[in-house]
Amino acid sequence: MQKRFTMTEGNVITCRAAVLWEVGGPFVIENIEIQPPQKNEVRVKIVATGICHSDESVLKGLVGKVKFPLIGGHEGSGIVESVGTDVTAFEKGDHVIPLFLPQCRDCRVCKRPGANICSKFLEIVRRGGEGPSPFSCRGQRLTGGFSTFSEYCVVDQLQLCKINPKAALDKVCLMGCAIPTGYGAAINTAKVQSGSTCAVWGLGALGLAAIMGCKIAGASRIIAIDINANKFSVAKELGATEFINPTEVPDLTAHLLKITGGGVDYTFEAVGAVATMQQAFESTAIGYGVCVIIGVLPHGVPLPILPYNFQMGRTIKGTMFGDFKSQDDVPKLVDEYLDGKIIIDKFITHTLPLEKINEGFELLRQGKSIRTVLTFTST
Repeated sequence: MQKRFTMTEGNVITCRAAVLWEVGGPFVIENIEIQPPQKNEVRVKIVATGICHSDESVLKGLVGKVKFPLIGGHEGSGIVESVGTDVTAFEKGDHVIPLFLPQCRDCRVCKRPGANICSKFLEIVRRGGEGPSPFSCRGQRLTGGFSTFSEYCVVDQLQLCKINPKAALDKVCLMGCAIPTGYGAAINTAKVQSGSTCAVWGLGALGLAAIMGCKIAGASRIIAIDINANKFSVAKELGATEFINPTEVPDLTAHLLKITGGGVDYTFEAVGAVATMQQAFESTAIGYGVCVIIGVLPHGVPLPILPYNFQMGRTIKGTMFGDFKSQDDVPKLVDEYLDGKIIIDKFITHTLPLEKINEGFELLRQGKSIRTVLTFTST
C-alpha cells in the first residue's frame, strides 16, 4: 500500500477514496490526489462515514445532473488537517462534522427562525459539480461535494461544525444526516405533541430517527410501517408501540383510518416513493392531521395530491435536515447524545473498512442493515 504523507499541511495529499466512475457503480478504491484548502476552505481527515440511502440514489443517477467520475458520501466525521485563508472558526486538530447543508447566518433564510435551507446551499452544490475540484485521479477531475468516502475531503467552512472531542467519531458521523433529519422531522417540522398518535413509513435510519423523535416528544402511540418485520425490534426499542406490514393489509390507508378512529395525528414518510407518500398524507386526521415527507423521490418525479385533501384540513410538509440549523444545532445534538438523550448506537448495525464499501451498499439494498459505518485506517 502506498505510503502516506507524514507532513500534509500545505501539500497535495495522496490518499485512498472510493471512486464511482459511472452510473451504477461499483465503487473502486483508488489512490487520489487532494489539493490544499483554498480561501474559506477546510481540509478534513475523515475518520468514519455512514452509507445513506441518498448515496445509493447518487450511484443510480437519480438525483439530477451529477457528473461522473465522483467521490460520494455526505455523512461523515473527522479531524481538521489544515485550513485555508480567511478561515477563523476552525483550526488543526478540531473534531468536526461536515454538513451537506451550509449555514452562512447572513442570508434571509438563515436569519429567519425555524428556517434552515441556507441560500448558499445550491451555490455550493453547483460549485462542487461544475467548478474547480480539489480531487483528481488518473489525471481526471473528480466531482467533489461532501466526499466523505475519501480519507480526506475539502469543504467550505460554511459546511462544517466543531463538536465535543469526547464524542466517538465512529458514532456521531450519523449526525451528518440520518439522526438530525428524522429526529428533527418529528420535533421541529411536525412539532409532535404529547399524547398524540404517529405513524412512520420506512424503518431505515431516517424513519427510526423519526420514531425516536416522536417518543421524546411524548407521543403515546407510534405505528411503525415496513415490509421488513425484522426491523420492528429496533423500532420498538426506539419507541414504536405497534408494527404493520403493509403487504398483510388490503388497504393500508383505510386500515389506519379505522384503527385510529379517523386518522393519524402525525405521519412521516421515510421511504421515498409516490405510493407511500400518498398513503401517509391520506392517512392523517381530517381537520388537523400533519404529514411530513422525509424520503426523496427520484429527480423530476411528481407527487399527485388531490386538493380536496388539503381542503379537509390536512397539511403536508417537506423537511430537509429536520429543520435544524446545521452549524448551530449539530453540536448541540452531539451533546444530547453524550448526555444520553439521543440514541445513536442502535442505528449502527455494521462497521466495515472503506475497502468493503460495495459490501455495505449490498447490505443496504437487501434490507440487512440500518446504517453501515465505514472506517478509515492509516498506515
